[in-house]
Amino acid sequence: MENTRTLTDKILLFVKGVAMGAANKVPGVSGGTVAFVTGFYEELIYSLQKINRKALMLLINKRFRGFYQYVNGRFLLLVFAGSTFSYFSVSKVLDYFIKHYELFVWSLFFGMILGSIYYIAKDFKDWNRKNIITIIIGAGIGIAISFMSPAKENDNLWFVFFCGIIGVTGMTLPGLSGSFILILLGNYVLLLVDSVNELYKIIADIFTWNFDFIQDQVRMRYLKIIASFTAGSVFGLVITSHILGFLLKHWHQTVTALIIGFIAGSLGIVWPWKEAIYKSENGKVLVDSLGDKVIENYNRYIPSLADSTTWQAIGFIILGIIILLVLEWYGNKNKKPSLTK
Repeated sequence: MENTRTLTDKILLFVKGVAMGAANKVPGVSGGTVAFVTGFYEELIYSLQKINRKALMLLINKRFRGFYQYVNGRFLLLVFAGSTFSYFSVSKVLDYFIKHYELFVWSLFFGMILGSIYYIAKDFKDWNRKNIITIIIGAGIGIAISFMSPAKENDNLWFVFFCGIIGVTGMTLPGLSGSFILILLGNYVLLLVDSVNELYKIIADIFTWNFDFIQDQVRMRYLKIIASFTAGSVFGLVITSHILGFLLKHWHQTVTALIIGFIAGSLGIVWPWKEAIYKSENGKVLVDSLGDKVIENYNRYIPSLADSTTWQAIGFIILGIIILLVLEWYGNKNKKPSLTK
């Protein structure tokens, strides 16, 4: 696989990683859906599945080149480099647009998810009773998640490690938004806003040879939180990839049916017409480290067709569908054989 990639393929793979990283940070949007629709989902799962006992032995024996080739290292490096880059660049831009043009951003995502359902379902041929029930179950889980009440913030390091395991499902399981699950666990702001901002400041300090943060207990606490969350995410990626790899190999159509259901159920989370419910304590609305109000959940409503912004939002939904159709055309043009075959 590595030797067949051109420079253009590598750049596009990095860009896909950027898109996946940005999607993972947006509550309601799944990075796994991006991976699925842009055609590298199965390669991602099977590459992560290669992180096993054999890979560990290669590392222990200092056979680094063999390890790199065995785990499809260039692919993983490009994808995760793109995702990491996204957290400090594209996702910041996305945060700005969500803050100032929230309705249109959610409309675009809604359209893209609608398009992704079509993209996956059109090639799904096994419409038997079992798979239809599986789709309904997946959709039911997705809808149920959107109506759950969030827990309170918890910075216990073992719980943060658990959040890493659960939150990473958005990358490995299309339709389940890891960031929205973190909202439900109460730790979205702590892990994807405050900690990321603190890490950004620490990296900036390191580049200027300023290591005063080592003496700062608050900043060191954030470093421990980041380390625990990262460790949980890595552990979760490896474990879930092994589980999903096994399931894809033995029950490919059933897993695809469940993914279709998850993605359909996630439409309730990204429904464009909604009002934020802000988290509060003692009658006071809480804010994050950037001074933004902390969102707890949403009240959803049916828009008025007499409102011009409703039609603008519908236009963005159509744009989102078109984007997915273009991605489908590109994916078919550059299609590689399935790794499950």
